[in-house]
Amino acid sequence: MAIIETEAALHEAHRDNHTHRDVNGGWLRPAVFGAMDGLVSNLALMTGVAGGSVSHQTIVITGLAGLAAGAFSMAAGEYTSVASQRELVQAELDVERRELRRHPQDEEDELAALYVARGVAPDLAREVARQLSKDPEQALEIHAREELGIDPGDLPSPLVAAVSSFGSFALGALLPVLPYLLGATALWPALLLALIGLFGCGAVVAKVTARSWWFSGLRQLALGGAAAGVTYALGVLFGTAVG
Repeated sequence: MAIIETEAALHEAHRDNHTHRDVNGGWLRPAVFGAMDGLVSNLALMTGVAGGSVSHQTIVITGLAGLAAGAFSMAAGEYTSVASQRELVQAELDVERRELRRHPQDEEDELAALYVARGVAPDLAREVARQLSKDPEQALEIHAREELGIDPGDLPSPLVAAVSSFGSFALGALLPVLPYLLGATALWPALLLALIGLFGCGAVVAKVTARSWWFSGLRQLALGGAAAGVTYALGVLFGTAVG
């Protein structure tokens, strides 16, 4: 086993092994959620319709309609959600900005008290707060981090969230439709491809969450398979009742 002998090498090894994933970006959550939702919802929709013993053309139209409607709905929902969250954060930042302008000493004392509560010596905490408060924008950023738990320079983008959600949902929803578009006339190829996609999505998610890939994949496979099974049974039931 190699031994790190120098302080410089130690710092370099620490830097190389102390990187973190981007957990605040506005694309990862909607992309992952969109792909999963597209797969599960469209697979369940198509199996439910197939359970009613309809023609494969009807299943294809249902799948394509579900893809389009779901993708636009997800994009609109994500855009509105992230935009509203961003506007709320901006409003809170404006409140903090006004307080820093109107009551700078009170805000400096508040920041010093926060550091004291975290174990910094009172004199040192006051000096750190004084120096950090010299720059209004820096002071705003620090107060936002300490009091609101946010980074003003790293807010999620509504457009990025919407585009990520739209594209990933459409991609996920396309999988169960694809075999029909390629000429399949039975449900099982669509079901098989969708279940493979569910396992693959779960395994990919494990790469960014440090979960076991097989556990994450099997969990998503089980959830999606259960949804498809329930809707198929309901389709058979309703189809029989209507018929």
